[in-house]
Amino acid sequence: MKYSYRLFLFLGLTALLSACKPNTSATSTDAQPIEVKVVVVNMFEIGEDSGDKAGEFQMWKQGQKLDTRYPFPQSFHDLYFNEKTGVLGMVTGMGTARSASAIMALGLDPRFDLSKAYWLVAGIAGVDPHDASIGSAVWATWLVDGDLAHEIDAREAPKDWKTGYFPLFSHGPYTDKTVKDTSHQSAGEVFKINGELAEWAYQLTKDTPLTDYPAMQKLRAKYVNYPNAQLPPFVLKGDHMAAATFWHGKLLNEWANSWSKFWSDGEANFVTSGMEDTGTYQSLTYLDRAGKVDKHRFMVLRTASNYSMPPDSLSAAENLEMESGENGYAGMTSSLESAYSVGSKVVDELTSKWDVYKDTMPYVVK
Repeated sequence: MKYSYRLFLFLGLTALLSACKPNTSATSTDAQPIEVKVVVVNMFEIGEDSGDKAGEFQMWKQGQKLDTRYPFPQSFHDLYFNEKTGVLGMVTGMGTARSASAIMALGLDPRFDLSKAYWLVAGIAGVDPHDASIGSAVWATWLVDGDLAHEIDAREAPKDWKTGYFPLFSHGPYTDKTVKDTSHQSAGEVFKINGELAEWAYQLTKDTPLTDYPAMQKLRAKYVNYPNAQLPPFVLKGDHMAAATFWHGKLLNEWANSWSKFWSDGEANFVTSGMEDTGTYQSLTYLDRAGKVDKHRFMVLRTASNYSMPPDSLSAAENLEMESGENGYAGMTSSLESAYSVGSKVVDELTSKWDVYKDTMPYVVK
């Protein structure tokens, strides 16, 4: 009886203490979600978030004073927020799978109200030397997926085929145009984002001075037959291809241009290559459908760290080996700086006039 009485007292005291303890999960659930004005989407950081060799995130974290950390274990990297400006920074991780899952995880996170948020992808890319030079900053309207396809090894393809890589649901390279009647955009092959917003961002930033370095000038000089590749860095509009494979070379560059035109009915001009943006936007379309975000407030800014094909004096293998070495990516530093100097103009404009842009698209404001 003595031990039973002690056990009874212990259980009663435990229950009393539990009743007095604050319910932290209920408190966080009941709190008002934080209004986010702009989400800056970066894809990678090289090491630490500050104080070492910079990747895509460091300049944004420092320049936008993203000092409040929110743990984000359900994705690749913790979130950072500026409580005064309403800017949220995220790092999705590289590749379509990581970007799609990171955006979905953020969109469903109850801590944040993203219903009015603008989204800015700010990342580096390869660039078509027909269109621009390394260090340049490119605003996109079309996002084309380079992974969703049929493929037959070129050594086994019919001799009259130019490539063994061809659209899903077709029977050869660009031969069966009826593919678009049944599958156009059905698997995420192509997305057209808000062109009016892209044009507004371009007009706002087109005269932004961009950095240029001797190593970039030395590399540009090799592209003797490509006038745009020899120009100092500049801001332009052009379209983006996302593919998980880091491809390189003149023939694949031709494929990227043809692939982009095919899926956009001739409207898209391939300029930059990356890995993530179709995955990012795919998640946003689903979140928009669920009323969590506004997919029309999405922008893609890609800045050129390298060329997507070699100069005529080098083979694709030789050039890729050079780019992959310690001295490669002559445009890396400039491309990271361009992403911030150009992208931050858009972010600062949106947040400084939030009373207007919260409910009205910038391109509508007179």
